[in-house]
Amino acid sequence: MTDPTVPSEQHAQPDGIVPDTKDWTWVLERPCPECGFAAAGVEPSDVGPAVRATLPRWRAVLARPDVAERPRADVWSTLEYAAHVRDVFRIFDERLALMLAEDDPAFANWDQDVAALEGDYAHQDVAALVTELDVDGAAVAASFDAVAPEDAGRTGRRSNGSVFTVRTLGQYFLHDVVHHLHDVRA
Repeated sequence: MTDPTVPSEQHAQPDGIVPDTKDWTWVLERPCPECGFAAAGVEPSDVGPAVRATLPRWRAVLARPDVAERPRADVWSTLEYAAHVRDVFRIFDERLALMLAEDDPAFANWDQDVAALEGDYAHQDVAALVTELDVDGAAVAASFDAVAPEDAGRTGRRSNGSVFTVRTLGQYFLHDVVHHLHDVRA
C-alpha cells in the first residue's frame, strides 16, 4: 500500500492539476489526518444518511460567488470538486450494484483526472450540478440503505488489485465525499 504522505514523481495535466496517484485505501485502517474522518466504524447502513447530510453542504458551497475560482493553479475549484463528487456518487453506485449482483466483480478502471478533463469539470453549469448532486447523492444513499446485513461482506476488486467488501467500499466512498467537503472548506 502506498503511503499518501510520501510524495511521488508526478507531472501536471494540461489543466495544471497534478494527478493524485496516492493509494487512499489506508483510510480504512486509520483516521484521515487531513479531514479527521474515521472510516473504520462506518457500516453500510450509515452511508445513506451520511451522504444525505452532505448534500445541503454541497448546495451551500456551490452558491459561493467564487465557486469556479481555483485557490491555486494546481488545486481544483469548488465547482471542480463538486463535479468530481457527483461522478463519485455515480461510480460508487455502479460498483455497489455490481458487488451485489455478481460474485467478486472486477471494477472498470476510473481515472478521476481524465474524467475531470473529459467532463470539463471547470465549466459545469452550477444549477445543473446542484440538481445532479442531489439526484445522484440520493440514488447512492438509497442503494446503501438497501444493503442487507448479510451482504456487507460481499467483495469486489478495483483495477489496481485492491479488494473491497461492501462495508469497506462504503467506508472508502464516504471518506471521499467528506474529505472533499474539507477540501472546499465546507
